[in-house]
Amino acid sequence: MLFITNRQPQGAVSKKFKKNFKFDLKNNAPSNSVFCCERRGEDQYKEIGSQALLSKLSDDSAQQILFYIHGFSNMPEPNIFPRALQLQALFDRKERGLVKVVPLIWPCDNDPGIVKDYWDDQKSADMSGVSFARALQFFMKWRDSVPESDPCIKRINVLAHSMGNRVFRETLSAWEHYDLASGIPLLFRNTFLVAADVVNESLEPGQKGRLICQASRNVSVYYASDDLALRSSKVSNLKNKVASRRLGHSGPEDMSKTLSNVYAIDCDDINTKYDWPKGHSYFLEDDNDNPGAVFEHIFSSIKTGRVQVDDKKYRHHILEE
Repeated sequence: MLFITNRQPQGAVSKKFKKNFKFDLKNNAPSNSVFCCERRGEDQYKEIGSQALLSKLSDDSAQQILFYIHGFSNMPEPNIFPRALQLQALFDRKERGLVKVVPLIWPCDNDPGIVKDYWDDQKSADMSGVSFARALQFFMKWRDSVPESDPCIKRINVLAHSMGNRVFRETLSAWEHYDLASGIPLLFRNTFLVAADVVNESLEPGQKGRLICQASRNVSVYYASDDLALRSSKVSNLKNKVASRRLGHSGPEDMSKTLSNVYAIDCDDINTKYDWPKGHSYFLEDDNDNPGAVFEHIFSSIKTGRVQVDDKKYRHHILEE
């Protein structure tokens, strides 16, 4: 599995690619550099560089790419890679060769205590934006260097879960601020904001999250009011004098203030069935190990390029079993 990370590796950073890449899990400070790597087994990683990674993605038989940005307090092996592999397996069960899943791994903390852990991770998520903006620049430079006779025509999608939404938002903000003179390009076919741990006004005018809408053809916001992990998030933010409902709890605060490519997907009826009792990681399998309703909705959007909603006027949909 290919992956991109701004977690520091063990040992000194060298310009030459190391035979093995080992995460320094005791260091949760985001690196200014990004490392393009390949997972070859549990705890077996090799740094291959951006050119090799982009070439591998271009040559892969999959029609589309899905970048998966994980949530807070997630470690590579116990959490991120198994979940990414599970996500890949679900796509392959539906249609092999349609989607290639590529995790983006940012440095979470594994200190005890959810409030301390959460606030440390929030800082790390913010600082990771600059690193991953560099990865977007690598991609744009590589894309411009590809001969017109042999273009890469793969569609690119993003699935951001929980605090991964904050990482994605800050990435686009840093990219626009430091590298783009004429605004954010339309780069992503579908962006899936699942249990988003950002304020529910994030997609409105004047907010950083507006860039997500400008960079995407479709933006699907999956939310559930009984998401217990986001209740802990609210407690953490109140402790630090930040009072606002989360996007993953209520959906967009005011749909009339969002762009017409934003869709609100209510997951209240199924989130705790798929992730008991927290109801937070509900985008994978159901309790019978079958693709869940959220995954099926995501798959349909990737497959068709259209977001299924019952209420087209208000761009709203209720997911059920």
